[in-house]
Amino acid sequence: MSGAWTFVCASNELLPGEMKSVFDEVTGTPIVVFNLDGDLYALEDQCTHEEFELSSGEFNSAEGSIECVLHGARFDVRDGRALCAPAYSPAPKFPVKREHDAVWTRDDRD
Repeated sequence: MSGAWTFVCASNELLPGEMKSVFDEVTGTPIVVFNLDGDLYALEDQCTHEEFELSSGEFNSAEGSIECVLHGARFDVRDGRALCAPAYSPAPKFPVKREHDAVWTRDDRD
C-alpha cells in the first residue's frame, strides 16, 4: 500500500466535468481523478475488460460515468462499478483529497 499521496494538480486546474490522470509515485499505478459537480473521485486508469486507459474515453458528467473507447464498457466514477458489458468487474476506487490548494490521490490497496 502506498502511504504517500500523489500530487494531481492545483485545485483550480480540475474544474467540474474534467478529469486528470497521474501515476501513483510509489506503486506506479495509473489513476484518473474526476471532478463531478465539485466532488472528486479517483479510479484506477484501466478498464477491467481489456486493460486500456479509461482516461482515453469520454467522461459523461451528466451521468457520472466514464466510457472506455476500446469496447464501450462504462464505469460509475463515484464507486467504480461496471455499468455495462463487456466489463463486469469494478474499476478500483482510490482516495482523493484537496489540501493546500491542490488535488491529491494514492493507491491505498494492500
